[in-house]
Amino acid sequence: MQCNIDARGKAARMKLGIKLLFLAIIVGGLIALNIIESSIWWALLGIILFSSAFTIFEARAGWCIIRAMGFKTKI
Repeated sequence: MQCNIDARGKAARMKLGIKLLFLAIIVGGLIALNIIESSIWWALLGIILFSSAFTIFEARAGWCIIRAMGFKTKI
């Protein structure tokens, strides 16, 4: 895992990871308050949490999985 993104890419991924984390908090709160009731929401919450954690990891490591696979990204 070599560093393959610059400071702009790291910042963009960190911002996205934090936004996803806030979204997970909101969805988790709605589930806890029984405003939304379905097992699908639990799955969605897990996906959002995993995505958030992985995106923040990419930002901290300076590594992008998409770039590592050979694709070019805008940032």
